[in-house]
Amino acid sequence: MSAEKIERVVLLAERLIAALEADIAALERGKPREMKTIEPEIQRLSALYAREAAALTAAVTKAAPADARDRLAQTTARFRDVLARQLRILTRMRNTSEGMIHAIAKEVERRRTVVRPYGRTPVAKPRPTGAMLYNATA
Repeated sequence: MSAEKIERVVLLAERLIAALEADIAALERGKPREMKTIEPEIQRLSALYAREAAALTAAVTKAAPADARDRLAQTTARFRDVLARQLRILTRMRNTSEGMIHAIAKEVERRRTVVRPYGRTPVAKPRPTGAMLYNATA
């Protein structure tokens, strides 16, 4: 019975690893819409994996054969590595997109605050755009 539980967790983890590797490939191609983890099936699979992994207790794993425990350990290590790699790529993408937004906001602000020559009628001071973009108050 415990070997069956471990085997079920290993199979779920391998399916999730395949989905994460597909996500990494999609992100590296620059096509985040092709990510597999945003599909409902993979999200249900993730929830099922979480339940099954939580059901694995120390007693269950100790009662399992050594080869099943080794396979679980190897799969878990691979799963963690792939998750870490996906997290690094997603963090880089988020930092890049936020950096682009900041650069665009600075350029918009710079163009709005161009020094204007003196004139007969006063020119209203333009409002900063930062509040709109960053939920800050002006």
